[in-house]
Amino acid sequence: MKNAFDVIVIGGGHAGCEAALSSARMGCSTLLVTMSSETIGLMSCNPAIGGVGKGQLVKEIDALGGEMARAADTCGIQFRILNASKGPAVWSSRAQIDRQKYNLHVRGVVKSQDKLEILEDEVIRLTAKNNAITGIETLKGTSVKAKTVIVTTGTFLSGLLHIGRENYEAGRMEEKRSSKNLSQSLKDLGLQLSRFNTSTCARLDGKTIDFSKLEIQNGDIIPRPFSFSTKDFGKLVQKPCYLTYTNEKTHQIIRGDIKHSPLFSGNFTGSSVRYCPSLEEKIMKFPHHERHQVFLEPEGMNTDEIYPNGIFTTLGKDTQDRFIHTIPGLENVKINRFGYGVEYDVVPSTQLYPTLETKHVKNLYLAGQINGTTGYEEAASLGLIAGINAALKIKKKKPLILDRSTSYIGVLIDDLVTKGTNEPYRMFTSRVEYRLILREDNADMRLNKIGYELGLVKDKDYKDTLAKKKKMEDIIKFLRETRGLEGKTLFDLLKRPGIDFLKLKELKLLDINLPRHFAKRIESEIKYSGYIKRQMREIKRFKNLEKIKISESLDIGKISGLSNEIKEKLGRFKPLSLGQASRISGITPAAISILMVHLKK
Repeated sequence: MKNAFDVIVIGGGHAGCEAALSSARMGCSTLLVTMSSETIGLMSCNPAIGGVGKGQLVKEIDALGGEMARAADTCGIQFRILNASKGPAVWSSRAQIDRQKYNLHVRGVVKSQDKLEILEDEVIRLTAKNNAITGIETLKGTSVKAKTVIVTTGTFLSGLLHIGRENYEAGRMEEKRSSKNLSQSLKDLGLQLSRFNTSTCARLDGKTIDFSKLEIQNGDIIPRPFSFSTKDFGKLVQKPCYLTYTNEKTHQIIRGDIKHSPLFSGNFTGSSVRYCPSLEEKIMKFPHHERHQVFLEPEGMNTDEIYPNGIFTTLGKDTQDRFIHTIPGLENVKINRFGYGVEYDVVPSTQLYPTLETKHVKNLYLAGQINGTTGYEEAASLGLIAGINAALKIKKKKPLILDRSTSYIGVLIDDLVTKGTNEPYRMFTSRVEYRLILREDNADMRLNKIGYELGLVKDKDYKDTLAKKKKMEDIIKFLRETRGLEGKTLFDLLKRPGIDFLKLKELKLLDINLPRHFAKRIESEIKYSGYIKRQMREIKRFKNLEKIKISESLDIGKISGLSNEIKEKLGRFKPLSLGQASRISGITPAAISILMVHLKK
């Protein structure tokens, strides 16, 4: 192995894989360092990708040339569109994934990637000179130089695993290893660290579940792929999920043993995931709820193992054994592995630029759960952007900064680096101001050009996107110019509730055969055209503030009229634009006006 690389990526999870693949595909010599090459691309929690707000992230990763969407399509065993009964702004794709197949697939993609090498070792120290990263040192005594380093450690940064009153150092139950030295190295470089925690559920033997008592949840009849390059699934066999619920007997057992839960005994430190809480948290915080949903998810096509989504817990094995057997359908279930909680170090993300480079140390990037996020999709999004920006830095090119008007990824990063988070951050559609424009179905038209110019999107895929865009424009032009009932154009008729392409064909007003998803995409553009125009005007105003850049060399202290508090915040956050400055907590409109006047001078 070489002793110097353009990019070193620490960690082989979803963030690490996207970071390493993107930098290597952009022509940079890349080294991926992982404790175990067997766990590259491992789905360490639930066997699913996507969901509300998360499906949009996966589509955008794909549009930029990332890997997650293609891997999900290859390894998916059930596909559904969530919120299908609502408007297109909140439609979100979700897929059940064959967990083992996904691990093998992603590992294969990483291992076969040109310009990408893998080192099986543990990084114990980051080296730097003159406040700029120079390389890494490993547990086995290897020193490797690097022009840039990306840290994607997941839950392994000083990870401490809890099951009831037991605890030991680990980032995952299967791997009893924890990166304590790397935590100290980050502190030595001047970065502040915080503590977060999360929990997972037991794994069950599906052969011992009585599914006859449960409500079946099938996938969509016509499944829609994640990747824009996936044309169809062929004869896809989908595997169903099942729905059951906890009950008062379940809750009594948990309440009776709550003092032994690390979350309530004080043994578990750091902030928990608000939107994915443990079952004991749900029961204690919402005592009026008589039951809680348990979603039984298959872990693959060739395994009987089931993931009972909804019963995340840190309770002891005996308590888990007792409460799980009170749930309908699980009375005689065999538990293959018990649930557990894990606490770990994170680096508060206000210490990062929107490029994901740290403000304290040049050429050091952070991505994934170390940024304070939770979820595969958030991690992969951050890994992709970190990998792209590390490669652009090597090439001495302008960094890629996606703002809130371009993408869900832009909102994710802006929320993290501008506002910060005091709990594990999860993406939702409600976080996105311009969600009617930033839909799942148009991610390719929004971001494909960027991915293509970076060298991450293939020529054929980009040409397909341009062809789709041209076809869409031609059809919309035709609909605007063609009249139907009551002298109204077909465009105006499609804006009415209950009117779609099928209805126009029934009325013999239209004779165009379009793929179902493509037709829906055009209908969305037409039906919401008035709202879209309004959001475009809002985006224009937003862009005006984003265009006013703030130089890193600007001496905030010399600007008269700003309070000391405002000066301190602007100096600490180092916003790159007036728009970003306006979103920092505590920065007043008056301060923005003063800053604007100063910058114009």
